[in-house]
Amino acid sequence: MKIGFIGLGIMGSRMAANLQNAGYDLKVYNRTKSKAQHLLKQGAEWANTPSEAAEDVQVLFTMLENPQVVEELATGDNGFLEGLPENAIWVDSSTVNPSFSEKMAKLATQKNIRFLDAPVSGSKAAAADAQLLFLVGGEQQDLEEVKSLLDKMGKDAIHVGPHGKGSAMKIMINQLLGQSMLAFSESLNLGMAMGIDKKTGMDILLKTPVTAPILDVFRSRIEENNYEPNFPLKHLQKDLHLFTETAYEYGQPSPLTNAAKEVYGLAKHKNMADLDFSAVFKYLNEKDS
Repeated sequence: MKIGFIGLGIMGSRMAANLQNAGYDLKVYNRTKSKAQHLLKQGAEWANTPSEAAEDVQVLFTMLENPQVVEELATGDNGFLEGLPENAIWVDSSTVNPSFSEKMAKLATQKNIRFLDAPVSGSKAAAADAQLLFLVGGEQQDLEEVKSLLDKMGKDAIHVGPHGKGSAMKIMINQLLGQSMLAFSESLNLGMAMGIDKKTGMDILLKTPVTAPILDVFRSRIEENNYEPNFPLKHLQKDLHLFTETAYEYGQPSPLTNAAKEVYGLAKHKNMADLDFSAVFKYLNEKDS
């Protein structure tokens, strides 16, 4: 089986490598070719355009930065929807808003292409270790057809519902992640201002049931002031925006998420966009912020 893969960033490059290591033939495209070199050295085929990446493949994965990039590469000049054969399956693992996934599903269906929104829960380490959790929206039978591929990249794939529901679940998860990190950072920062040692503050907060367990993973980043990107701050802020945008579409209030989105936005303006999202602590802690 030949598989197309478009988007070779922090997550996509590792996901594609796991498929390649499992013995699948890959045809890859990325806007920056240098990011594909490790895959090309192992035998992947380079595509010069998104359309070329989709030609003669049975399944195409996309792992892209935002809805605008997905749409551009899908429907723009040399877009991959023009290259995909009929009845092929397009699996979009990008984090996008649910209404966008529904829109892409309709465009794909018009071209007799099957579509799954399948964003992932997990970051760089989980992608490298094939421990991602796929959150899938679309037809159950289409999921079953690609399940063996997802199993090579993740620990599980959950069918959440029809088109858009995988994307819906993903923005719900990332909303909690962003809020949790911000609340923890704000609490710890105040504790330090009151004279509590950073290590002591983290020791105690992370042992309490009110602190999200996932935050323990990021402890060393805050402790060592090392914010090498695992999940870039700009992407977390984008996901919070997708959440608030979707809340607006459904007429639901999202006051806390709107506030959190703006804090991450302010951190971006302090040149923290490409740092790990846990750098929101750094933003709050810097006295000139």
